[in-house]
Order: sequence, then C-alpha cells, then structure tokens
Amino acid sequence: MWLLYALLSAIFAAGVAIVGKLGLKNLDSTLATTIRSIIMALFLLVVSFSLGKFRNFNFQELSGRDWRLIICTGIFGALSWLFYFFALKHGSATPVVAIDRLSLVFVFVMALLFLGESFSLKALIGVLLMVAGAILLSIK
Repeated sequence: MWLLYALLSAIFAAGVAIVGKLGLKNLDSTLATTIRSIIMALFLLVVSFSLGKFRNFNFQELSGRDWRLIICTGIFGALSWLFYFFALKHGSATPVVAIDRLSLVFVFVMALLFLGESFSLKALIGVLLMVAGAILLSIK
C-alpha cells in the first residue's frame, strides 16, 4: 500500500510544479508559498476533523521533544517551499524539480548519519543514478 501512496504523492508533487509554475507568472514566490500554506492548513484541518483524527487527542500528551521536532519539520518544510517556489519562478520546471528531488540523496546520507540506517551498494548505485539524472535533466 505504501507504494500506491508514494506514487500518488509523486503525481500530486508533479502537479504542484506545473500549476505552481503557471501560477507564479504574476505573483511573488514568497506570497504564493504563504497563500499555498494557508490553503494547505485549512484543507488538512478539514481532512483531519472529517477523519476524526482529533477525537481523544490531547495536545498535552506531546512531549517537549515531540513539539521541537514538529516545529523543526514545519520550519524545514516552509524553507523548502520558499526556495522551491523561488526556483520555479526563476527557472524551468523540469530542472528545478530534478534538483529538488536530490533531496533523496540528502535523505540517504542523513539517514545513514542520524538514523543509523544501513548502507548497501544497491542504494549507493541508486543515489548515484539519481544525481546523474538530475544533472542530465538540468543541463541545457
């Protein structure tokens, strides 16, 4: 089931790039990111309430560590979107998205360093192919 969710995520991420590029023609990228974030927050609140995710939930159950990690994730996501939309505004969609997807390479390295995930030759080859693909898609 995770594969279906991952493919749907990729399809919607592609939609963000295309619709975002079209929508940035007459709008500042930071303002577009801000508006997008508000819409996402409202949409996710509706989804969470509709699915009953707040039932029996108590914010006080979250530890200080949980709050710090959620806050960091929010800041990292916001910074990612700010730079992504700025790049889309000033560049072509395909190379911007290709370079953005190098986040997979950074996840691979950080997962090794911080999460203790295992290293394999197959994974390394995959990472190198992703880097090569991003370079090939970005060269004019």
